[in-house]
Amino acid sequence: MSQTDIDQLQADLLAAIAGAPGLEGLEQCRVHALGKQGVVTGLLKTLGGMSPDERQLQGPRIQALRTAVTEAIGDRKAMMERAGLDARLATETLDMSLPAGGMSGGSVHPVSQVMDELAEIFADLGFAVATGPEIEDDWHNFTALNIPDAHPARAMHDTFYFEAQAKTAGDGQNPSSDSAGLAGGAGRAKRMLLRTHTSPVQIRTMVTTPPPIRIIAPGRTYRSDSDATHTPMFHQVEGLVIDKGITLGHLKWTLETFVKAFFERDDIVLRQRPSYFPFTEPSVEIDVGYTLIKGKRVIGGTAPDGWMEILGSGMVHPKVIAACGLDPEVWQGFAFGCGIDRLAMLKYGIDDLRAFFDGDLRWLRHYGFAALDIPTLSGGIGA
Repeated sequence: MSQTDIDQLQADLLAAIAGAPGLEGLEQCRVHALGKQGVVTGLLKTLGGMSPDERQLQGPRIQALRTAVTEAIGDRKAMMERAGLDARLATETLDMSLPAGGMSGGSVHPVSQVMDELAEIFADLGFAVATGPEIEDDWHNFTALNIPDAHPARAMHDTFYFEAQAKTAGDGQNPSSDSAGLAGGAGRAKRMLLRTHTSPVQIRTMVTTPPPIRIIAPGRTYRSDSDATHTPMFHQVEGLVIDKGITLGHLKWTLETFVKAFFERDDIVLRQRPSYFPFTEPSVEIDVGYTLIKGKRVIGGTAPDGWMEILGSGMVHPKVIAACGLDPEVWQGFAFGCGIDRLAMLKYGIDDLRAFFDGDLRWLRHYGFAALDIPTLSGGIGA
């Protein structure tokens, strides 16, 4: 086939493509040119019967024809699709206030739901919600909380550390901490880490906010652990009260009120056990009574069948108060903390903590909450 014949064929095919009335007509042009029995495909098949010299001459011509036709079809198709979309946008209207047709409604993750419940309950008790950075320094996460340098919590197998960087001025450490013996020397490297609890938020609040203080600090925390009841990232809420004349009695009443409101039962029984935390003295573990119903533990019951630990608490250690620039002879307080994921598991019957982070929509449809399930202290999530 001469170059003139190929040029004429290309002109005819491009004209047909340009004149195609729609996508269906364009597809007919494609099949006519590039289909199994198409004219361009037929020319490509003739290359096998040519001599090497003829193939060297005709091959580039036919391949150029095929490329030109393919590009013309692609450009014409894109232009038609854009024109169709423009026409739809010019005439079509969409009412964004209507529910999505043919789609299941979205749902709230149990962790988000429990965070909302906690915020509502403690707001009614006069607590504000405080937040802080998830990337913390050693002073806020450990030292200011009276956690010794040799404490196991500081070990690499329990904490995610970043590479050490030089300590700089204005790094957020409390100036009074050096005099209290809780911070490192001026030449010590500033060690950064993923916070292992939300207690640094308590420190930051005490440093920047004059007492009295009543806050909860919910958020993500990180520890090097993973099994059915532990994940490397989990959610925690901590509470802090700093005022004059605060006692363990205030702590006990606050926790009883919180647990009864959260589990939406009045027959909640709590038990306090002596414990040890570096940042509280005295320290107490809080157990909640449960009743066995068909072999399952159900929170509540005035005559518990057993006890389950739900949180740790205690009176804020005087060294922690002093580290934040307050006088422990004047100000006292209590603090408590528990896992939000664990609270969700206990309240809503979820067995495996790892499922919270699997991203399985079937799981979320089963355990998720409607957007209008707004919790209140008096009515739970049904109000």
